[in-house]
Amino acid sequence: MKYGFWLPIFGGWLRNVEDENMPPTFDYAKEVIQSAEKWGYDTTLIAELYLNDIKGVEHDALEAWSTAAALAAVTEKIEIMAAIRPVFHNPAVTAKMTANIDHISNGRFTLNVVSGWWEGEARQYGGEFTAHDERYDRTEEFLDIMKGLWTEKTLSYKGKFYEITDTHLEPKPVQRPNPVLYAGGESPRGKQAIVNTCDAYVMHGGTVEEISSKITDMQTRRAEAGKSPFQSFGMSAYIICRDSEEEALAEWQRITDVKNTEGYAGYQDFINKSELEQQVKLNDYSVSNRGLRPNLIGTPEQIAERIIAYENVGVDLLLLQFSPQLEEMERFSKQVMPLVNEKRKQQV
Repeated sequence: MKYGFWLPIFGGWLRNVEDENMPPTFDYAKEVIQSAEKWGYDTTLIAELYLNDIKGVEHDALEAWSTAAALAAVTEKIEIMAAIRPVFHNPAVTAKMTANIDHISNGRFTLNVVSGWWEGEARQYGGEFTAHDERYDRTEEFLDIMKGLWTEKTLSYKGKFYEITDTHLEPKPVQRPNPVLYAGGESPRGKQAIVNTCDAYVMHGGTVEEISSKITDMQTRRAEAGKSPFQSFGMSAYIICRDSEEEALAEWQRITDVKNTEGYAGYQDFINKSELEQQVKLNDYSVSNRGLRPNLIGTPEQIAERIIAYENVGVDLLLLQFSPQLEEMERFSKQVMPLVNEKRKQQV
């Protein structure tokens, strides 16, 4: 199992807790990622949202790509995965930026491809927000151009959304043929686009049964398309690790007690514009990315057992959220990671 974490660029992950002692500043992000390298984490995911979807649209949020480039220069081992939303970007310029950050990081930069769901944000920032399936049509063209520029000497391309002529891109990325392209999606069109163009599949939090079904489905789709297996299956999850079940349950109740809905500005767009497979309830949304659904909540022993259950159905990357970030990341690395290793050895 690889352990990743969402970089805290919004001031936290809890929509019902005003101050999580996780300031949305570069200095804090730098402290988190450098500490994570020491504690054995493998990956960080930097969400790309221009508005703060956690604390409310009037609150601070870091921009993903400039943050990724800066962090690439001050880290040594950790994979830096930045989200990319084609509705806001030019594919040729993005391919150039990706190659540049891949060189800065010495081959540690990857992408999480997101076709977009927040129409209100797109209106504010000039994104070309279209019908659901058309967003995935755009994404496929976008990725075709980027992958072509990373591998071909010159590229000409004419599609419905983009057109380039005799385009050169040098230097190519360090990673060949391309930096790993992760993506998540639950609609039939979204899954088709991921099978066609991406390297790894990432999922919102779900039960073991839900995640097992999704992995099997995507493996089948990939095989039927005649493509090589996905490189990785990742899942988001929020961690509540305490010395006793009672303490963990008390924390769960505290963070899901919906009172102030200022941080829920994108809720309706998320559930209505994304064509989700599972209904998302308001208290699920109190933590982003359905992070509570895997139930990685309890004692270190209980959490380790559940992680092994996910590993057994094919999850090999966890994208974790913590609050407060530094304190809980350190606790998880020291109390849970070693237990997972012990339990894995016991199964062999």
